[in-house]
Amino acid sequence: MPVPTIYYIRHGETSWNAEARLQGVQDIALNERGRAQAAHAGRILAGLLVRDGREAAALPFVASPLTRARATMELVRAELGLAPGNYARDDRLREIGYGAWEGSTLDEAQAADPTIYARRQAEKWTVAAPGGESYVDVQRRMTDWYRSVTSDTVVVAHGGTARALMVALGFETPASAADLYIEQGAVYVFRDGELRKYS
Repeated sequence: MPVPTIYYIRHGETSWNAEARLQGVQDIALNERGRAQAAHAGRILAGLLVRDGREAAALPFVASPLTRARATMELVRAELGLAPGNYARDDRLREIGYGAWEGSTLDEAQAADPTIYARRQAEKWTVAAPGGESYVDVQRRMTDWYRSVTSDTVVVAHGGTARALMVALGFETPASAADLYIEQGAVYVFRDGELRKYS
């Protein structure tokens, strides 16, 4: 059976992204820049689908249930001329949970929990924020999600879930992925054993 192609888009910017705050599972809306990034990603995706000979309306679309991902998906679909709300949601695609640190900057998280913060800086893939998830947890649910995919799919989710998927599929190691920047307004294409970014 052929391996599905994944067209992966990180949600656009929010005010908390702009302020360098850990969002986790907090439901923060896109800001104006984030809406523009989402539309830009939609235009990139439109070109990629033409290049690949794919009809957008024939593909499944799935998003994280968080507002910022859903709003991005709806703007992407609008750029493709598709009904904005006609897509699936999957809780496995939600962002990594930062527990007690959600809403904090890294400096604030360090001040609140210096010992755990230092451990997490040294072992980011395996150490969770207080009450949160580790990247190992996220990798597990992203692996489970990927195994459920049966055809080429458009996904809108998060930076943390992108890193976890890259590790799950062997494109990155935990060490290389832990601090990898996932661009907003870009499309990451997982295809034929390769990963390419289009921005």
